[in-house]
Amino acid sequence: MTTTRPTTSPVRNIALWVLQIAVAGYFLMSAMAKFTNVEPAASTFEAIGFGDWFRHLTGVLEVAGAVALVVPPLAGLAGLALAVLMVFATLTEAFVSKGGVVTPLVLLVLCALIAWSRRSATARLRSRISAGR
Repeated sequence: MTTTRPTTSPVRNIALWVLQIAVAGYFLMSAMAKFTNVEPAASTFEAIGFGDWFRHLTGVLEVAGAVALVVPPLAGLAGLALAVLMVFATLTEAFVSKGGVVTPLVLLVLCALIAWSRRSATARLRSRISAGR
């Protein structure tokens, strides 16, 4: 009789879910700041020079990513997408608004950790999408 081992231990899986929920909560709060035009979101996006539409687009991407982080088949892909978003946020903070890069870098690492830890779910999602073609 053969048995299959789970890819992650139950404790690690729970810790990962706690991390995903915490990161999703942060991105939801960040998006709300962008939608309500509070500082430092207002001045940061003003410095970028793309206008309010870009601030709102970023907020929408953060909400979509936060929601996808708590949907099991989408969590890895959401982590990857949010990590990419945080690469651009870090570069913007460093070179455009001359702000602190610690927060976006920490979020980048956490999102990358989620993406890596949920890569098997992302692979299954890719297989399902490929099979539907």
